[in-house]
Amino acid sequence: MSQQLLDRIDQRTRLAGHNRLALLLFRLGARQLFGVNVFKVQEVIPRPALFTLPQLPRAFSGAADVRGRTVPVLDLARAVGHDTGGAEPGYLVVTEFNRSVQGFLVAGVDRIVNIAVEEIQPPPDMGREGHYLTGVTRYQGELIQLIDVESVLAESAPRGSDLDAIRPLGKVAGRSDEVLVVDDSRVARNQIRQVLDQLGLRATLLSDGRQALEHLRQLAQGGIAPSSRYAMVISDIEMPSMDGYTLTTEIRRDPALSDLFVLLHTSLSGVFNHAMVERVGADDFVPKYSETELAERIAARMGAMQAA
Repeated sequence: MSQQLLDRIDQRTRLAGHNRLALLLFRLGARQLFGVNVFKVQEVIPRPALFTLPQLPRAFSGAADVRGRTVPVLDLARAVGHDTGGAEPGYLVVTEFNRSVQGFLVAGVDRIVNIAVEEIQPPPDMGREGHYLTGVTRYQGELIQLIDVESVLAESAPRGSDLDAIRPLGKVAGRSDEVLVVDDSRVARNQIRQVLDQLGLRATLLSDGRQALEHLRQLAQGGIAPSSRYAMVISDIEMPSMDGYTLTTEIRRDPALSDLFVLLHTSLSGVFNHAMVERVGADDFVPKYSETELAERIAARMGAMQAA
């Protein structure tokens, strides 16, 4: 089953830019289905033997040898506080995002499906477990909860910060110092806001592409040019309601918005993203997550505005 799933990933990723999301569905226990974007999945294998590494954070179950590479492994159910009902994890989902490779133990792997992004709804308030959800949807009548694996990894393996190395930008009269940030991950929004704070810039934070597009169009309808309000838009790619590729395409199609500077900021890896960035007309692209690299791109944009 795992090989069949992997054989279909390349085909499914062609859905990007059509406001559809390809999900790998899996279970942490006997019943509830969860999903993760297949762009983040490298492979799915039966649970391998784990070994310990002294440098691993305590939250990790150990590490696995996957094709000659040492991969740190998290028990996903334990990390999000999900009651498995006694089910033991039988599969390892090997993922790549935020410039790192890690594995998540799950009870079972179901299938890959593609979902219209507008069918994904914000998550309900579910306490600790809901804290890790980016959305919910249904497939063939069954509820699917989308897990924010970025948040899971960030809390399980806190990373050092380079924020202290970022220096504030000088104020320039007539230049906007506000940035529109669009990302469905709470962790990612806070990370970007911290960089903007260090640079001395203001941030407006929104959680999905459709919300951002409506906000920008409302500004234009009210007589405010969005490009005068915002120095740039920093948008995630994978989001519920409207993905970043589609948001960028809609911005370029609308004469009132088309001069906005758009930087796509994503945890997804691979050359595929660079081709899509050019196709939809984004101005820049930076993988998550490096505070200094993001700050450099923002500073370059602000410098270009000053020179114009």
